[in-house]
Amino acid sequence: MPPTQILLTLFLIINLYTFFSVAYDKRKAIRSHGHKRTPEGYIFFLAVAFGAVGVYAAMHMFRHKTRKWYFQIGIPLLILQNAAIFYVVWKFFI
Repeated sequence: MPPTQILLTLFLIINLYTFFSVAYDKRKAIRSHGHKRTPEGYIFFLAVAFGAVGVYAAMHMFRHKTRKWYFQIGIPLLILQNAAIFYVVWKFFI
């Protein structure tokens, strides 16, 4: 498998995982009244680890965490950070 395909596959897997993690947290928020939910720090960690697109998509699809200012500002900034690191890895290492 070529390195570009590995990088894109890894990016896709991480974003799908983050998407479903936010969806799971939304489901728990509705059903369990806050018990054993996904910590916000973990969602931000996933966003920093190249999952910001998945978090952003899930935020808007499930209307979850959209009222919190640090998600409204932080996740788009992390998308830019993810894109910049992705570009650097793509340009200089592949």
